[in-house]
Amino acid sequence: MELKNNNSLEEERYYEAKKQVEALKGFYGNLIAYIAFNIFFLIINLKTSPEHLWFFWPLLGWGIGVFFHAMKVFNFSPFFGRNWEKRKIKEFLEKEQKQKNMWH
Repeated sequence: MELKNNNSLEEERYYEAKKQVEALKGFYGNLIAYIAFNIFFLIINLKTSPEHLWFFWPLLGWGIGVFFHAMKVFNFSPFFGRNWEKRKIKEFLEKEQKQKNMWH
C-alpha cells in the first residue's frame, strides 16, 4: 500500500512539473512574439506615420496580457496564490474524509 502511494505521489509531482514546463514554454513563446511583433509595429509606424505613434496601443494592450500570463505562470498573486489554492483543496479533502469516516 505504501509503495502504491509513493508511486502515485511521484506521478502527481511529475505531472505538475510537466504542466509547469508547458506553461513556461507557452509564456516564453508569447513573450518572444510580443517583442518581435512590437518591433515590427514600431518600424512600420516610424516608416509610415512618425507623427502619430499608434504602435503604443498594441504594445500596451498585448503587454497587459503578457503581464497577466507571467503572473499566472510564475505564481505571483498579491491576494491568492497557488499555495492558497493547495491549502483550500487540502482543507476540503480532509473535511470530506472526516465526513466519510463518520459514516463508516
